[in-house]
Amino acid sequence: MKNLVIFFLSLFFILSTFNCTNRDRNKENLPHSKIEMLLMNYADVKLTSDLSSLTENQKKMLPGLFEAAQIIDELFWMQTYGNKDDLLKSIKDENSLKYVMINYGPWDRLNGMEPFIDGVGKKPDGANFYPFDMTYQEFEEFGDLEKYSSYTLLRRNEIGGLQTIAYHKAYNEKLQKIAELMQQASEFADDNELKTYLELRAKALLTDSYFDSDMAWMKMKNNNLDFIVGPTDEIDDRLFWTKSAYQSMILIKDKEWSQNLEKYALLLPYLQKNLPVEDKYITELPGNLSDIMVYDVIYCSGLWNAGSKKIAFTLPRDFLIQSQVGSRKLQFRNVMEAKFEKILKPMSEILIAPGQQKHISFDAFFENTMFYEVGSALGIKNTFNNKGAVRDALKEYYNIIEESKNDILSLFFITKLYEMGELNTGTLMDNYVTYMADIFRSVRFGISNDQGVANMIRFNYFQDAGAFTYDKKAASYTVDFDKMKNAMISLAKEILIIQGEGDYNAAKKLIEEKGFIRDELLNDLYRVQKEKIPKDVAFIQGLNEINLTPGSK
Repeated sequence: MKNLVIFFLSLFFILSTFNCTNRDRNKENLPHSKIEMLLMNYADVKLTSDLSSLTENQKKMLPGLFEAAQIIDELFWMQTYGNKDDLLKSIKDENSLKYVMINYGPWDRLNGMEPFIDGVGKKPDGANFYPFDMTYQEFEEFGDLEKYSSYTLLRRNEIGGLQTIAYHKAYNEKLQKIAELMQQASEFADDNELKTYLELRAKALLTDSYFDSDMAWMKMKNNNLDFIVGPTDEIDDRLFWTKSAYQSMILIKDKEWSQNLEKYALLLPYLQKNLPVEDKYITELPGNLSDIMVYDVIYCSGLWNAGSKKIAFTLPRDFLIQSQVGSRKLQFRNVMEAKFEKILKPMSEILIAPGQQKHISFDAFFENTMFYEVGSALGIKNTFNNKGAVRDALKEYYNIIEESKNDILSLFFITKLYEMGELNTGTLMDNYVTYMADIFRSVRFGISNDQGVANMIRFNYFQDAGAFTYDKKAASYTVDFDKMKNAMISLAKEILIIQGEGDYNAAKKLIEEKGFIRDELLNDLYRVQKEKIPKDVAFIQGLNEINLTPGSK
């Protein structure tokens, strides 16, 4: 009996030790805090590029431009948060500090600006562009029309009223230093157009007048190196959506890829004329498209580095410049590659049926992204029935409908170009399946913004049209090519008609019926989250990452 008791006690001890060891091991594989879970949303990516295309003089420009970009970071902190020093000093946890730096503040940009630091309240809708205690009535009664400028701050005057302060005055000391660094860099520029642009952009930062430098930037054709800098996007002003935030990018152009894409700019009039609607809706010729260019990003700061990272965008934003010389579509290849490898591809292995995973390709992802930007230049800007601009007719629904149009026209254009024989890097099925996989990547950001709602409109429209089937047992999606093509044409037509007719009620109906996340999809997104697949990337960047040192001047 005694031996039997000893046996069971020994067995209990062994099992307990085994279970404790297993729990400890499992615990090591799990995040230990909310912050660690949030950090899993980002994959670290080093910003590197082949600098062999740069001359020795161009390489000498980089340290000064990197320093200027770092000062832009300081300006953006001031605009989006204020004085960051007390915040950073108060954070002792390394992971919390890293997440604050990714978000440029204690609010989560992937989660509707929810605070993630204890004791921090809601982020002011006006960020630090306006007094925190300013009321709507106070703003409306303030008579200075400069309050609407994209380049002014609103502050309290000595008696507590409102006053406007131009950016170039409010941030003069830092802007003077940036301008000085850009001027010094321009002296090494081998390309005269780049030299002119840098000189004009430096002056623009000190005057808040960007027209001449934007025009000079559009005229640059032969430069291998580019520095985009200034206040451009208004998304951090969620109060009146007017104040632009500072941001910058240092770019290395891939001339070979860029030259291969030149032919698509020439095809814009054809694509516009062949939109899937009646001729009465197509009364506008597309504006000039100067070029489609491919770059590697080697440094990113300010708003463009905050939270989710850009893989492409269109500049300049100024409609007057677009009407005169067009716009430029910028594609960031190294960032796209990072998001493809670290996010889209592993997601596809979970959600796309095994038989179709061969159709997931980077080339298709690149093309789909590129023609989203092309879609922004085409379509319908003004109603055909005297309701004025589409923007005015659709009011608060305009941005969602416009994003939906850009998204769906990208696939429409790609289909047309394959049928014309102008695209042949893979198969059209590659683009369709990769397009579907990219919707999954995009919808993980939720519907807290206009792009998120547009993503769900596409997904739900395709689902209702049978563009894909869902195998519940395997929990995977299979694209039906013919049905997806028909659904794509149908959705493109519906959106273009809404825009052409300025149909506010139809826009509202489409958004209400399709612009939400269904439970089945939520379950699949939860599976992706359990596999610890990130939502976005965080940049590791600096002169060391491109094998230069601060003294390399």
